[in-house]
Amino acid sequence: MNKIVAGAPETQSADVIAGNIDALKALFPEICVEGKVDFDVLRQILGGTVEEREEKYGLNWHGKRSARQLALTPSTGTLRPCPEESVDWDTTQNLMIEGDNLEVLKLLQKSYAGKVRLIYIDPPYNTGKDFVYPDRFQDSIQNYLELTGQVDEGGQKLTSNTNASGRFHTDWLNMMYPRLKLARTLLKDNGAIFVSIADHEIQNLRLLMNEVFGEENFVAAVIWQKVFSPKNSARHFSEDHDYVIVYAKNGETWTPKLLPRTEEMEARYSNPDNDPRGPWTSGDLSARNFYGEGTYAVTCPSGRVVDGPPPGTYWRVSKQKFEEFDQDHRIWWGADGNNMPRLKRFLSDVQDGRVPQTLWTYDEVGHTQEAKKELISLVEFPNSDAVFDTPKPTRLIRRILQVATGTSLKVADSPAGASSQPVQEPDIVLDFFAGTGSTLDAVFQQNAEDSFPRRGILVQLPEPMSNTPGELKTIADITKARLRAAGRKVRGDSPMFPADIGFRVFKLDATNIRAWDPDRADMAQSLLDSIDHVRADRTEQDILYELLLKLGLDLCVPIETKSISAKHVHAIGGGVLITCLDESIAGEDVEALGHGIAEWREALNPAGEVTCVFRDSAFADDVAKTNLAAILAQRGIENVRSL
Repeated sequence: MNKIVAGAPETQSADVIAGNIDALKALFPEICVEGKVDFDVLRQILGGTVEEREEKYGLNWHGKRSARQLALTPSTGTLRPCPEESVDWDTTQNLMIEGDNLEVLKLLQKSYAGKVRLIYIDPPYNTGKDFVYPDRFQDSIQNYLELTGQVDEGGQKLTSNTNASGRFHTDWLNMMYPRLKLARTLLKDNGAIFVSIADHEIQNLRLLMNEVFGEENFVAAVIWQKVFSPKNSARHFSEDHDYVIVYAKNGETWTPKLLPRTEEMEARYSNPDNDPRGPWTSGDLSARNFYGEGTYAVTCPSGRVVDGPPPGTYWRVSKQKFEEFDQDHRIWWGADGNNMPRLKRFLSDVQDGRVPQTLWTYDEVGHTQEAKKELISLVEFPNSDAVFDTPKPTRLIRRILQVATGTSLKVADSPAGASSQPVQEPDIVLDFFAGTGSTLDAVFQQNAEDSFPRRGILVQLPEPMSNTPGELKTIADITKARLRAAGRKVRGDSPMFPADIGFRVFKLDATNIRAWDPDRADMAQSLLDSIDHVRADRTEQDILYELLLKLGLDLCVPIETKSISAKHVHAIGGGVLITCLDESIAGEDVEALGHGIAEWREALNPAGEVTCVFRDSAFADDVAKTNLAAILAQRGIENVRSL
């Protein structure tokens, strides 16, 4: 007889260690002995490819082993939905998540592993005043600041990581390493990560990225000219640039998109002879490199004979090829037909764009002052001291979006017998050091310009702000305020474009599932309190979205709700997951509820196995639970769980 299996589908985020072991088992089943990995056998299988030297090239620091373990430790947290702080909750595909990004990255693994096209982050530069990241999300931010000596007894912020600290670089590396390890697993095979950094940590970042992403996947170190005038107060040099370090998930296959051609480039082409092939420009036919067949005379249309190219040079092509070009009207002799010959290069023959370069000037992608003005224009700060000094201009991030996203195609599902058509699949853009939200602001703007449906996922720690009376209490508050204003601006600038300018807000918190923590002095009451596994202060919506995370479903997946036997039933992802989280299911409700769910599932006709989840404490007794499982099994729903 079928039974509903008690317990949540999973109570923690993806177990990276278990996944790695399963992958090894699939490749080398002989290495597993009694559930453990026999490294001696694995070493024999891998032969000479195993590095056993104690000394080797690489980046090492105190705490590296712990930092690696931190990335592998699953999270037992959850993300609680906040529709009241969101914009267009029911329709948007964008996410704004408040919380420590280490825990959030762990929670996103099941739903978004291998699905992110672009990661852009602007992490703390480790200057001694911008480094606040706890590795225990359960600690309140204030408690964390006090424990680490970052605020005084009155709560005033001091510093976060001083140059006097012997762990100045170590603290930063311990913070970055596990986050980059988790970020890599989220990238698609054709994805890339762009990291903004200054001189303080660029050498360590490069070595760290080499280890996490592989040195062979390094793409470029872009120089961004961040200021438009020198700082005369500089002690040594005026620091005029930052870097954007670029790594691909797979450097062999990843290629950047071409950037739009500039007006200056287009202006080089004209059509003075009305050539039907369109605008063209001309190029020199001579070169300094010796070419044995490049020493012949040519005759201009005017009749003047040119003995050859200028002294010390040679024609680039043979005489036969030259004559073919001339017959095809690809040689330009000048308006009077008497000039030195030049080869026509038609605009229609050149690539539709320009290859990205590694020098990005402020006139092309903006500077820090522009970024600051952008922020002030969108968010009303009570005083100038509260404004960020180092936000990134949206033009800089839009350049990254142009280079690393767009033109993704997938084959859409079609009815049997119909031909499948490729459709645009939205690229997911992730920024887990979101700051003021420049990345999603840039996504809004770029989507409106090129009509490509990018999605944004932002993660920001709710770090308390000083000197900000009113509603802007944390950096995350500033992020949300900026995004609301940025969406309104894009809608005002492009009223006819149906852009997604919304975002769903989620906040990191402890799991909704109550842990067994008995009062040994009153076990009877502890047992009664644990009948319901769900925390008393959590809503049905809280539980629903934790299920999405733990089952690996997108947090923006469509959710339909209907009443069946006077119970709220949710169908997620077209019926892949069906839940009824009502607090009471009596024996007389079971038959109507079971058949109603089955009929709805048949109408939805989801692709793949269906999972049904109920609240365990809702059932009047075990008979009601067993009967409901039997009804669903008879109607083809085998995977039934309770929590």
